[in-house]
Amino acid sequence: VTVVESGGGSAQPGGSLRLSCQASGSISRTNVMGWYRRASGGKRRELVADITSGGHVSYGDSVKGRFTISRDNAKNTVNLQMDSLKPEDTAVYFCNVIDIKLRTGTRNDYWGQGTQVTVSS
Repeated sequence: VTVVESGGGSAQPGGSLRLSCQASGSISRTNVMGWYRRASGGKRRELVADITSGGHVSYGDSVKGRFTISRDNAKNTVNLQMDSLKPEDTAVYFCNVIDIKLRTGTRNDYWGQGTQVTVSS
């Protein structure tokens, strides 16, 4: 499975950006696609938002009400619309795909290379 992000870049506080992610390869129908981020100097990735193949959505507390995640199951794509951006949203954003094989109970995580988002005036 290959995961490729696009979008990102720079924006002013209060502005908007949109991230897109394309997953390709052998992906189970049951999966979770989402976005994580890691701030400069940070040691761990934090959940931004994810969405299951069934449409259940989760958001990190810091982005609720400002970011919107969506997906196209047929195309294996996931998008993140980021509005009302704040300087603290500055980070490298990573697309994540969790492939779940119900028959065997196995779960595999796949990650993109990451894309930089910078919010500053």
